[in-house]
Amino acid sequence: MLGSTHGTFTTGLRARVDACGESPRTAVHGHAAAPGDRDVSGRELYAEVPDLDRFFRPRSVAVVGASDTDGRPNTGITRQLLAWAERVGAELVPVHPTRAGVFGIPCVRSVKDLAEPVDLAVLLVADPLPVVEELGEAKVRFAVAFASGFAETGADGAAAQERLAEAVRRTGIRLLGPNTNLNAFERFRDDLEGPAVALITQSGHQGRPVFTLQELGVRLSHWAPTGNEADLETSDFISYFASLPEVGAIAAYVEGLKDGRSFLLAADRAAREGVPVVAVKVGRTETGARTAASHTGKLTGADRVVDAAMRQFGVIRVDGLDQLQDTATLLARARRPLADGVVVYSISGGTGAHFADLATAAGLALPTLPRAKQDELHQWIPEYLNVANPVDNGGHPVGDWRGRKIIDAILADPSVGVLICPITGPFPPMSDKLAQDLVDAAEATDKLVCVVWGSPVGTEDAYRTTLLGSSRVATFRTFANCIGAVKAYLDHHRFTADYRSPFDEAPRTPSPSFRKAQALMRPGQRLSEHAAKQLLRAYGIRVPREQLVTSAAAAVRAAGLVGYPVVMKASGGQLAHKTELGLVKVGLTSASQVRDAYRDLTDIARYEQIDLDGILVCQMVGRGVEMVVGVTRDELFGPTVTVGLGGVLVEVLNDTAVRVPPFGEREARSMLDELRGRALLDGVRGAPPADIDALVEVVLRVQRMALELDGDLAELDINPLMVLPRGQGAVALDALAVCR
Repeated sequence: MLGSTHGTFTTGLRARVDACGESPRTAVHGHAAAPGDRDVSGRELYAEVPDLDRFFRPRSVAVVGASDTDGRPNTGITRQLLAWAERVGAELVPVHPTRAGVFGIPCVRSVKDLAEPVDLAVLLVADPLPVVEELGEAKVRFAVAFASGFAETGADGAAAQERLAEAVRRTGIRLLGPNTNLNAFERFRDDLEGPAVALITQSGHQGRPVFTLQELGVRLSHWAPTGNEADLETSDFISYFASLPEVGAIAAYVEGLKDGRSFLLAADRAAREGVPVVAVKVGRTETGARTAASHTGKLTGADRVVDAAMRQFGVIRVDGLDQLQDTATLLARARRPLADGVVVYSISGGTGAHFADLATAAGLALPTLPRAKQDELHQWIPEYLNVANPVDNGGHPVGDWRGRKIIDAILADPSVGVLICPITGPFPPMSDKLAQDLVDAAEATDKLVCVVWGSPVGTEDAYRTTLLGSSRVATFRTFANCIGAVKAYLDHHRFTADYRSPFDEAPRTPSPSFRKAQALMRPGQRLSEHAAKQLLRAYGIRVPREQLVTSAAAAVRAAGLVGYPVVMKASGGQLAHKTELGLVKVGLTSASQVRDAYRDLTDIARYEQIDLDGILVCQMVGRGVEMVVGVTRDELFGPTVTVGLGGVLVEVLNDTAVRVPPFGEREARSMLDELRGRALLDGVRGAPPADIDALVEVVLRVQRMALELDGDLAELDINPLMVLPRGQGAVALDALAVCR
């Protein structure tokens, strides 16, 4: 576990990252999103920061249902709230219909009897709905509802929660919960310095490991236990915490997202501010998703889409609570890297090689140190030991100054941004001296120094006092957590260095293509291939020369106009997979073949009882790389765009990447880089490189279609999209579209 006292890894205030356009081709308005701005589909483009100062630091608190009767659950809660109110300087007002006082403080009978509005009301009642109505009349700003039995219990509970949410909307009060707990009112240490971690959890117990980081000297500023999120949700707290100068990172345990769009807007705000968001998001498996839904009553979303959306907006997703602790702490406290290179410094060649293998496999760059630097290191390290990277010292010097010289020399190399020293176990006095030299070197450099203390005991003085007592060394207990946190640290700073908010460039007004396309939509129907291709044409996506015919004679005339050889296909709204039914004829070179093909296709359609709008006579397109580009709707995020290897094996290969609009050209290109078959686009076994620019242009045009037709288009599938050799473009050979 990473930890140190009085951490001061960062210096100064964060600079806001300027937002700018993605590329001239995708720019629409070229101005930053502002409150009230909406995209072409009517969705928000800007996350307003909720004013939660008076929630976390209220001037007055009403405790509805307060008690001081021994053995009552409300008594323990009231006692904790009294202590918390004293710490934050708030006046506490007990509210109870039959008690004269609680813990010596006079009670009021009901919320209606409050002498003046309070900032926060804590509801210790089984049914918070009637109280919320009264709180609205009393002009209370915030409330917390602990009661359970809402959406987490099923349909009836969900209906009760919706009634509660409606009351909150109607009264204007902001509510935390229901089904939340006391985590927001914990005692936070106030003797720790440096940037803090702000914590958000939907399950209170899951945040406990992060909260106890304070015992290792890691500062925590806030804890928001969001519960069922009838009103205030994870996204609200991300936006709020990202606006606070003392917050260095946000750690979140998320079971389900209330609203995908709100989450992305909040993540966008955090990215603009340069504040890292590290999240455990359950639901990677079907079992995990089902369990999460039963616990919080929320949608977990298609996990591939959730994963892509998080990466798209810079949210760092981790799997374990130990990773959440270590990664959030490092990101909160480490200064911006001066270089991306990582050097592994080890007292054992085996340890160094093992760590280097794992780090390289994770994507960390381990540069070979220059020959001059190696010669310098060999002044203090025997010639027979490797110092290229990893650096094997054969045993850290104990009796003199050489150990510190070695570390300083490594850190002085301009290619080195991070030094990692795995200490697999205590071996005094060498491990003690090594730890102290690393701490001293870290104090004198702006570069990140990490130590992996591998001893399972963790009581050694070198670990507990020297390493955890440092304000500059990042200390871990496992190789994997160290590598993951360092990778996230370097990736985050690369991401935010030139972050451009996609919301700033989202289209605000419909294009001329939209008006053409909307006229083609048929609500609730699947379009025929011919109609789907007309939709593509409306957005400037190239399709083959083709004609729709309804007789053999017309087919022959069309073939002459299109130019032999031709392809003939049945076209109808019922057809999704024509090849399997024999409804595609390829390579026809004569009028007789065209007539025979027309007869065969119409006979098969009659036999299969398929209604056709005609037969397509199509130009044959030269060979290229078959891709698929499509649009589907996600339950949480709305329209999503997919690109991948296409053709008849698309389901078998399942080699695709997905993004949530809006996004720009750079993101479209990164989708291609995610594909396992990416090399096919570069040309393999003598094939020419494909026209990647044309493919990217199709992806961006499909994205525009997804945004503009959000209310009309349920699904789009271009398969195959034939990407021709470089400079020749891309052609949509087949298309399927389903209207909403």
